[in-house]
Amino acid sequence: MSNQVLLSLGANLGNRQGNILQALQYIRARADINGISSFYETEPVGHLEQPKFINIACSLETELPPRELLSFLKWIEKRVGRRETFRNGPRSIDLDIIFYDDLVIDDDGLTIPHPRLQERAFVLLPLAEIAAKKIHPVLKTSVAELLKKIDHSGVQRLKRSLRLRLDQDRQQSKPAVPVPLSRVGITNLQRIIRIEDKGRGNLFHAHLELFADLNPKQAGMHMSRFSDVLEELVEEISLQASPDIESLAEQLAKQVIKSQKAVRSEVRIRAYSSIARVTPVSAKRSKEVYTLIGMAASSPRETRHLVGVEAEGMTVCPCAQDMVKNYSRELLQEEGFSGSEISRILNILPIASHNQRGRGTLLLGTTRNIRAENLLHIIEASMSSETYELLKREDEFFVVNKAHRNPRFVEDVVREIIRNVVEIYPDLPDEAFVLAKQENFEGIHKHNAFAEHFGTMAELRQEVLTGRKSVHHTTLEEWLNV
Repeated sequence: MSNQVLLSLGANLGNRQGNILQALQYIRARADINGISSFYETEPVGHLEQPKFINIACSLETELPPRELLSFLKWIEKRVGRRETFRNGPRSIDLDIIFYDDLVIDDDGLTIPHPRLQERAFVLLPLAEIAAKKIHPVLKTSVAELLKKIDHSGVQRLKRSLRLRLDQDRQQSKPAVPVPLSRVGITNLQRIIRIEDKGRGNLFHAHLELFADLNPKQAGMHMSRFSDVLEELVEEISLQASPDIESLAEQLAKQVIKSQKAVRSEVRIRAYSSIARVTPVSAKRSKEVYTLIGMAASSPRETRHLVGVEAEGMTVCPCAQDMVKNYSRELLQEEGFSGSEISRILNILPIASHNQRGRGTLLLGTTRNIRAENLLHIIEASMSSETYELLKREDEFFVVNKAHRNPRFVEDVVREIIRNVVEIYPDLPDEAFVLAKQENFEGIHKHNAFAEHFGTMAELRQEVLTGRKSVHHTTLEEWLNV
């Protein structure tokens, strides 16, 4: 059951808008954001000798209960760079739960609704923009009415800166060489499929691969039967949406087992989907295409499935950036700048480097219901920067600046994906499977750079938490070998 949550986000250190946008990206890994207010700038409260804050409000739906949501938000604050200071001190990001459905909680560090929201214009003003009719479950007053009772003149709204039967069944005859084959089937089978998304059945152009194990006493598979499996389900696939791509793959895998009388089957689906995006500064809306992946393997005993996604982003080379930084240091020394001045300059200015467009892949095998869209945000958050099909000049600057302040090798991206999955999904069972892959299309080389890592959650958790390599890494083929 989805829970309706309203959050307040604020920042007054570093790239304030960038920090908020990065936090929103992380939030999407465990929640669906369905409303975001404008940016508002306000003077600090309590301790006045600090930079102004930028605040927003957002509404979301999440499966996480309140205590787990709070832990997740604290993790995001840490990832975005928040450090512990004094009360009301400066911070790179601040995430507060304002409302969680209509719950009233006051215990052990968690108070919902937020105890001081009715006093804070920088919370109420953005909140009123997206949830003016929300009723405070304790005060029995709407957000709009609470806003009328306080002075909000000091809170300024900002622009976004940022079939033929044969007489002889040859397939069932004995082969000349009685050797079993691991996978026999068809590839590049194209269909339009329907996947359920928030109550709507959306159409996807999909490429499917269907395989079955071939025993040593059988000459070949009935290739037409693979298509028959789909044709038997064609009305259901076309008119009735599947709950998700991995469920469709599982359904097809079971049908292959039945139709081919096989001991094992495997189905892989790649569907091309679009997701609505908003550019970070100009707030232009566009559609971005990404690849949705569903896999399933089935035997008479068991069926396993995976959900995955491919997405593109941008990385910046750290070593080239270091060379440019050292060269800049030498030039500044020659111009007579002191060591402390040079360090300050180099910490302020973006440092040039060469960059690459990269394609990341994340597969997750579990019985839990994981939305592929959430995995997309994990991939993007693990690169130097996300990318957009449509970019105005100010958006282009934001993406380039963000990427060059966050340089990562292809290896770094895979490690970030693994760490993010382990930390964002602590409740996944040990036997769940993860595969992370990144390929960078080099800008100044003729080759591509590639990195990959995989294993069960138990194997990967041990590595993330201890830094020690697991004795064994379960491969995708091993995990699918039901």
